[in-house]
Amino acid sequence: MTTLSQLAVALDEGRISSRSLVEACLARIDDPSLEGHKAYVKLYADEARACADAIDVMRAKNYSPSPFAGIPISVKDLFDVKGDVTLAGSRVLAHMDAAHNDADVVAHLRHAGFIIMGRTHMTEFAFSGVGLNPHFDTPHSIWDRQAKRIPGGSSSGAAISVADGMAFGAIGTDTGGSCRIPAALNGLVGYKPTAQRISRRGAFPLSTSLDSIGPLANSVECCAILDAFMAHDNIRPLRDISLSHARIAVPKTIVLNDMDDHVAHLFERCLKIMRDTGARIDEIDVAEYSAIGPLNSKGGFAAAESYYIHHTLIDRFSALYDPRVISRILRGREQSAVDYIELCTQRQSLIKSYHKRMRDYDFCLYPTVPIIAPPQSAFVDDNDYARLNLLLLRNPALINVLDGCAISVPVHRADEAPVGLMLSKCSGGDEDLFVWARALERVLMPANHEA
Repeated sequence: MTTLSQLAVALDEGRISSRSLVEACLARIDDPSLEGHKAYVKLYADEARACADAIDVMRAKNYSPSPFAGIPISVKDLFDVKGDVTLAGSRVLAHMDAAHNDADVVAHLRHAGFIIMGRTHMTEFAFSGVGLNPHFDTPHSIWDRQAKRIPGGSSSGAAISVADGMAFGAIGTDTGGSCRIPAALNGLVGYKPTAQRISRRGAFPLSTSLDSIGPLANSVECCAILDAFMAHDNIRPLRDISLSHARIAVPKTIVLNDMDDHVAHLFERCLKIMRDTGARIDEIDVAEYSAIGPLNSKGGFAAAESYYIHHTLIDRFSALYDPRVISRILRGREQSAVDYIELCTQRQSLIKSYHKRMRDYDFCLYPTVPIIAPPQSAFVDDNDYARLNLLLLRNPALINVLDGCAISVPVHRADEAPVGLMLSKCSGGDEDLFVWARALERVLMPANHEA
């Protein structure tokens, strides 16, 4: 596992060059034993080489835009990149004009000197936690690849690009778990910030109420670094804290249901390790979680807002949509103006009561998803697809509705199927959440954190 801080030091000391990093990523993308040409839907190979050469020249003259300049990353296919048509994983937008400007997050990362390797595979219009897309060849999870397991979605290619060493960080979006689900299924850290923390200008929307932009990377610190650049914030070292000081809420409501044996075993193993450090863990009921299902009974914000975004496109291009995606979008027609206003009002009430419930805890903790990555064959039947998609989205989607921030940290060992543990806080708790996540990472995965 290579972290951004390790690469920054190696670049500064001249032990590696930006060009060598780019070439290493391109070699991994072209490696037939991996799935680079499934993970990426478009490569910027020539541009990446040119940027790397320019940054190497600047470093030789003792100038660099940031300590991380020259590090290759990937971006999800729904972000505007100047000169490209933003497809958002679909054929529907192929007729649109090319973007006149980079999305804000792309511009911020370029300004820091990060090198964009290409655009990554995603579920069409980001509307699924599975990661399958009938328009493009879907990459598979890094775990047990012969079994052709799903990558998780919707930021599927983002996860594979990092897990397979084709980039050292990836930028995705998270409306109901789309950064955290693929991170959990592929052994990465995935972050969903407080939604308003990072500009969404230039990112094709799914749900304007729920969309967040977040990173996937090899460590908590890597995600904190990328998050800070995207938020146009200062890079601050994460302060050290001991889990022995933590007050942790483990919800008994909904999120522990239907766990497979492997996830349940690893979750209990992690709880024991944390208790042994002295952490206080309280199992609590969370009424707000129970209220979210009925709140979404007509498709919730994602259906209503995506239908508003897509209704004119559907009138013209309905045959071009993934049938499983358009069926979810069309649920927005079931909602009246009264339904939508009630949805907004009830959400604000739930957020307020959730803040009160969590005020005595440092963070909330539960499995990111309750199962390991299923094989792609489990999704052939539409009923199975719907059931498993809901199961994958169930846990991570809660914090999107409650307008909080959340991070998935891998807790499996090298020979085990990937499993993520999710820490979450209420809105605005991003900085503290990174601190607690790194403390947990160091206790649970001591071989994986930076010295």
